[in-house]
Amino acid sequence: MLHHEAGRGPFALASHFRDDFFDCLTVRGDALFELADALLCKDGPVTAPVDLTLTAEHRRGHGAMYSALNRGEIDVPRLRQVLAGLPQPRAADGRLVLAVDVTHWLRPDASTSPERLFCHVYGRSGRSSDQFVPGWPYSFVAALETGRTSWCQLLDAVRLGPADDVAEVTAAQVRRIVEDLIGMGRWKTGDREVLVVFDAGYDAPRMAHLLAGLPVEVLGRMRADRVMRRPAPSREEFHLAHPYGGRPPKHGGEFRFAKPETWGDPDAATVQVTDRYGTARAMAWNRIHPRLTTRSAWIDHTAELPVIEGTQIRLQVDRLPGGNDPLPVWLWSSATGLAGDDIDIRWQAFLRRFDLEHTFRMIKQTLGWTRPKLRAPAAADRWTWLVIAAHTQLRLLREAAGDLRHPWERPAQPGRLTPARVRRGFRNLRPHLTCPARAPKPSRPGPGRPPGSKNRHPATHHNVGKTAKRPESIKERSRTGG
Repeated sequence: MLHHEAGRGPFALASHFRDDFFDCLTVRGDALFELADALLCKDGPVTAPVDLTLTAEHRRGHGAMYSALNRGEIDVPRLRQVLAGLPQPRAADGRLVLAVDVTHWLRPDASTSPERLFCHVYGRSGRSSDQFVPGWPYSFVAALETGRTSWCQLLDAVRLGPADDVAEVTAAQVRRIVEDLIGMGRWKTGDREVLVVFDAGYDAPRMAHLLAGLPVEVLGRMRADRVMRRPAPSREEFHLAHPYGGRPPKHGGEFRFAKPETWGDPDAATVQVTDRYGTARAMAWNRIHPRLTTRSAWIDHTAELPVIEGTQIRLQVDRLPGGNDPLPVWLWSSATGLAGDDIDIRWQAFLRRFDLEHTFRMIKQTLGWTRPKLRAPAAADRWTWLVIAAHTQLRLLREAAGDLRHPWERPAQPGRLTPARVRRGFRNLRPHLTCPARAPKPSRPGPGRPPGSKNRHPATHHNVGKTAKRPESIKERSRTGG
């Protein structure tokens, strides 16, 4: 595994990563490694994998490329540990900040590709309405940096299958990444808890419950129509209000996001002046929690439903960079008792989550992540890990790359090169790096199918959508025998 010493330069870091990455390619590793190099050395965006075989860095033919994608093998658990062992970016307070999000590899016309789901997309093909398009959804986990940047460290990618529960798969994914970070020495006892940031598509309290036992803090955005609960009154407060006795309540009064009269006075409030958003005002209420019921995601919970308390944060800004009217943002943190400075760190970390969107756009538009027309999901997974390895090499070499800008582009500030600009100079940096891939052996192509003969093994067509349905109520669970 990687062992990084202090003062080691970018070429040494990248070379060690390339050696470890090659060791993770267990079957057809030479072809897979050269394919990753061709991803970085091709001029312009990647439009098809077969075009990469025309680059000088790819010394094999197109048949070897397709054979590597379809029949190669990657030791994914070991590659995850290699990525976790790299120097990780940290927030201003020294903690690790992980962002989790799902992006889609749309395959609407691939009826012979199995395990496709209906992916929710916005405004595709010039339409303003939302659509559901068949494709492969992938859950990515990345370590975020501080400040405005388009860089992040991709740590893991998991394809969501038809029988998967998104929350449970994501929780297992985050748990595996945090354990790898601890095992590789990137988090030690005494460090601040790892901050895991989710968007509104995840239920933050449930994610906090699924990640219990780890040194993590969950921070997630919540819908503006949610209704939460205040902490239950103490025994003294309850007996003063009910002198004749009774059963103490488990939850306090309602906390409706849409009704300010239910908020009460905040436990903490901050005001900051920013360049992009104007004045940012944050208010926080302590020990706010949802009132859970034995339905939907909690239908299989047989014990008493937990009370998952946290800090509710409301963020309001004066303006948005696009000129739209700013709406308040509601955030929920699994930590309690946060002070003013802690609240500012949380909502600033949530804004950094959008840096992951820049990474998605880069790997799709420049590295061509969603361009191949692969049939097998396993081949798509191998291509995904090659793209992650290529993006990681760009991040390790960004300090050594020169600014090869086009005449119409502005000069980049020192240390502020984008991933696309670093990729332009990778061909000049590659001779200074190790290349463990072996030269190809001479071979002759096979005869293939005789001309004029028909295909006697047509591909199977697969349906799109979920194959497992969770019961929504106790009555439905009893009826189905779950």
